[in-house]
Amino acid sequence: MAIVALIAVTGLIMTQIVAREVFVVGLSWADELARYAGLTVIFMAVPALLARGEHVKVDMFLNMMPARPRRFFNITNDVLMVVFAAMFLIAGWQFMQRAARFATPAIGMPNLVFYLPAAIGMALLLLVAIDRAVAAFGAGSKDEADTP
Repeated sequence: MAIVALIAVTGLIMTQIVAREVFVVGLSWADELARYAGLTVIFMAVPALLARGEHVKVDMFLNMMPARPRRFFNITNDVLMVVFAAMFLIAGWQFMQRAARFATPAIGMPNLVFYLPAAIGMALLLLVAIDRAVAAFGAGSKDEADTP
């Protein structure tokens, strides 16, 4: 879904540029859709990257540590990711209940439609983070402690 949204962002921005520069017409709906598609890219890519262990992290010092402290920090990171995703979902749910009453300015679609990718992405992130935390607590099938 993130790839589709990225293609949509690119197409919408190109359409906006051509319309503005060639036809001297502004397409407010294209700008609005591109903005929301960009959010979709981010929120759909984050759980996929975490599942593959390719999320953004600073691990220079972590890689210098012996295996045992490294495992502790990896478990702590996964647990904190679970807490973050859960808190984001709770706050997001409250926000979405208020946002659902309003429509987007240019398109007139309910805001709820555009905030759903954030909720879905965070729910997926929560599931991936729980899976990683459980695996890290377990026998170490996904334990990254032995690899620098």
